[in-house]
Parts: sequence; C-alpha cells; structure tokens
Amino acid sequence: MPVNTTLATFSDWTYGAAVAVYVIAAVFYLCEQAFAKHKPRERAMVAAGAETTQAAGTAEDGTWTPGLVVREERSRAEVLGRMGVALTLLGALLHGASLVLRGLATERAPWGNMYEYTSLLTFAAVVGWLVLMRMFPVRKLGGFVLVPIGILMFLGGTVLYAEAAPVQPALQSYWLVVHVSVISVSSGLFLLPGVASVLYLLKSSGRAKFAKLPDPGVLDRLAYRSTVFAFPLFTLGIICGAIWAEAAWGRFWGWDPKETVSFVAWVVYAAYLHARATAGWRGRPSAWINTVGFALTVFNLFFINLVTTGLHSYAGVG
Repeated sequence: MPVNTTLATFSDWTYGAAVAVYVIAAVFYLCEQAFAKHKPRERAMVAAGAETTQAAGTAEDGTWTPGLVVREERSRAEVLGRMGVALTLLGALLHGASLVLRGLATERAPWGNMYEYTSLLTFAAVVGWLVLMRMFPVRKLGGFVLVPIGILMFLGGTVLYAEAAPVQPALQSYWLVVHVSVISVSSGLFLLPGVASVLYLLKSSGRAKFAKLPDPGVLDRLAYRSTVFAFPLFTLGIICGAIWAEAAWGRFWGWDPKETVSFVAWVVYAAYLHARATAGWRGRPSAWINTVGFALTVFNLFFINLVTTGLHSYAGVG
C-alpha cells in the first residue's frame, strides 16, 4: 500500500505547529494563574453604552437603577486566560488535522504505532480539557494540563516518531480501529483527573503557596466526573482487547505485561470510584487512589511499551 508522502509531511508540520501553539497557550494560562488576585473584582456600570464609576447596580445618588447593566472589568489575568483558550482551540484544530492527514496518507487508522498512539491520546486530553473548562471554573489550570501534554507530544514527535507506513500484518484488523482508539482516548482522558487529583492534594495541604488553586471541592468534582466518563471507555477497551487477543493469539487473557498493568490500573480506578462514593474515603484518600491510577497509566504508556517485552511489544500500542 503506497504512502502519500506529501500528506504525511503536512501531517508532521501540523503536529509540530500544534505543539508550539500548546506551549504558548500554556504560558498564557500560567501567567493568568500568576497574576490572578484574591480580592473582589472592581465592577463598572454601563448605561446606554456609557461606562460609569459607580458601584455595581447603583446610580449616582446611590439608588438602584433597573436600566443599568453590570459588567465585570476584564483584568489582565482574565485577558491572558481567554487568549490561552483561543490558542488551545487553534492547537486542537491543528492537532486534529495532523491525525486526519496521517490517516489519509497511510489509508488506515492513524494510530498504528507509538507516535500516532500518543498523538491521539493527547488530542483526546485536549478536547476533554476544553469540555471541562465549559463545565467548571478551572481555566487557570490550563497550564498544568498543557505542560504534560506538551511533554508527551514532544517525546512522541522525537523519541517515538515513526515514518508514515502501513501497519504490520498482525495489526491489519478492524479491532485496531476499535480497541486501540478506545484505549488511547480513555488514557488521554485519565490525564485530566490525574492532574486534578494532584492539584487537589496540593490545595488541601493548606500551604499558602497553593492558595491560588481552585477550591478543593471543584477539583474533586472535576476529577470524579472525568473519571466517571473515562472509566467505562477504558473498560470497553480492555474487553475489546481480550476479544482481539482470542482471535489473534487463541486466548482472551494471558497476563502479558501490558495486560497485567492495564488490569491493575482498572482495579485502582474502580477502587477510586468506590472510595469516592463512600463517605469515609472521600477527599484526600480518594485523591491519592486516583493519583496512583494516573501513575499506572503513565507507567503503562512508557515503561511497558518501550522497556518490557511481550506480545504487545511488536505493536507498541494497545
């Protein structure tokens, strides 16, 4: 099967551009976090398009004027945060384009090696983060999310990079589309509750240097809801992998290193959801469990794929 080298080159260019945009966006988010102030924002009044300097909701004589509209003055931190969001959207578009171009260049699902797998994983994490920003007041945390994403993409584009080419015969199956995509997307989504749980532990420590982080309750809900969404996908991915293993290797489960670590991670995330639903284990104990699950996901992505040998070693994915 011939590879369209022109489309493959464009895919590499858009991938690199996405990494650069994410890095710049992370800088804006971190600046917003640094410049954010812990005091009520000053408000300005707008009446018929003209701004006043009175307190919100009052006229010049101190009485309430229904026709006046309240508007929060945008601080420097908020402007930086909005710029970060805009750049994140741009980066996601470039990132998605790189995946599409890679697929068109190779005429297959664009997640057949570690480079492509990492690209899909990080793309899922970015899209998930954009959704969470609409649900929770956590925009300032964008830097903490995009920094590990940028590191993963940098490693993917350098250490793990592979030229566009057809996949090995053993991977030429429709299960590549189903199993690997679901596992990759769920692993990318697990990055979000992992970061949220780590920040929850820092915030709940009570140290002054973490005072600008969002309320622990917000971080706890963010971690829980994103885990609730990612866990069923991860479960589905493991089931699909077992079915594919039976068709390819004649057994559903063989305790291959990748299978074993995936199962342990599944148990840890199941324990987190149970702990989160149990009053005595909410808060820091459940956050620690979720952090362990996140560490296992990263361990499975790098150490198991790149260091150990097993039935999954030839693929570097799944």
